[in-house]
Amino acid sequence: MFEKILIANRGEIALRIQRACREMGIKTVVVHSEADREAKYVKLADESVCIGPAQSSLSYLNMPAIISAAEVTDAQAIHPGYGFLSENADFAERVEQSGFVFIGPRPETIRLMGDKVSAKQAMIATGVPCVPGSEGALPADPKAIVQIARKIGYPVIIKAAGGGGGRGMRVVHTEAALVNAVAMTKTEAGAAFGNPEVYMEKYLENPRHVEIQILADQHRNAIWLGERDCSMQRRHQKVIEEAPAVGIPRKIIEKIGERCAEACRKMNYRGAGTFEFLYENNEFYFIEMNTRVQVEHPVTEMITGVDIVQEQIRIAFGEKLRYRQRDIELKGHAIECRINAEDAFKFTPSPGRILSWHAPGGPGIRVDSHAYAGYYVPPTYDSMVGKVIAYGPTRETAIRRMQIALSEMVVEGIQTNIPLHRELMVDARFIEGGTNIHYLEQKLAERPETPKEPKKPEKN
Repeated sequence: MFEKILIANRGEIALRIQRACREMGIKTVVVHSEADREAKYVKLADESVCIGPAQSSLSYLNMPAIISAAEVTDAQAIHPGYGFLSENADFAERVEQSGFVFIGPRPETIRLMGDKVSAKQAMIATGVPCVPGSEGALPADPKAIVQIARKIGYPVIIKAAGGGGGRGMRVVHTEAALVNAVAMTKTEAGAAFGNPEVYMEKYLENPRHVEIQILADQHRNAIWLGERDCSMQRRHQKVIEEAPAVGIPRKIIEKIGERCAEACRKMNYRGAGTFEFLYENNEFYFIEMNTRVQVEHPVTEMITGVDIVQEQIRIAFGEKLRYRQRDIELKGHAIECRINAEDAFKFTPSPGRILSWHAPGGPGIRVDSHAYAGYYVPPTYDSMVGKVIAYGPTRETAIRRMQIALSEMVVEGIQTNIPLHRELMVDARFIEGGTNIHYLEQKLAERPETPKEPKKPEKN
């Protein structure tokens, strides 16, 4: 096994990877910006290297600095976490060319799946169902674009080929607005992603967002670890995730899960990955694949007992998968709430020093966070300061445990979205399960001006 791994990330995922390495007896090197010098994972690392100022482009996105840090510390492999350079094929290539192991898929696979057009074509070729849409990027001819839209049927959605995270998308309801919408999305895509190509898909009115977690080794073994429902979203950003998904027939889930695993075998995929789908009227439609560990991976770990980060490391070292599909048994239910440093009602960022931090505990509660009392939340990065995960033998128990955990959690000095999560955990539609991707935004739009804290759960 590797003796030393460099962690090329920050925040809770840096600590999560560090813990997995320590459990495996692997030494860790943490790279950090000047803004993260006092971070918990920096203090706990065997070695740490400052790679630049707070600005991401000069630190966490600085490829030469990260590779130099691996060289001077004699690390053997680099784990990119999620975000930053985790899905950057050029970075993966440079890591391997420099003599290190990239803990993730091969550069060519990242490149293939990073472009939404080529990813969709690859999925069609491997039998994974996709949303009806254009065959590749849209042509320049406006008349041809109109014909494609007529064939698909309105409403349609225009998407940037190199987009992600909910950016580079525009819904079009009428033919009159189509050509202008395509031109605007192309301009935005070129500016944001360096790739002006866009494609068109049927816009599903009320879908759910359901994803399949996979693991695959370089020996063409692949398994899927159940599904996650990530439909509770605001501005295409996930707020709550849970596993398994409520109300979807197991036969349908099993069919799509096996197709995802088979697609990995055909692509000779290596590492952890997630196939993301829209689900509507008992049909799954592929939208993208994330070639990295997901923020919400803990809910899958809780119901399967599989440590996804450790498996990433074992696969990168060249080991065969330790599990076969028949070994994967889903037990119980898990829910994750993303805790962000932001106003729970206006959603404005709230950086600053945490004066008090009390994490919840008790049966089935897991908290993944790098925060602590006295920690300064920098304004430079993503606002997430932690994740609370609740597990129970049933969904009802998991919800109840999450209600209690959120009522116990104390964060002072900054604002957080904990009040929103408390509200959602007693929301009738959430408790019923199966809400679509628009539900949360519709609920927020109907929210009264003056926020009300929901009642804390009564004692049993």
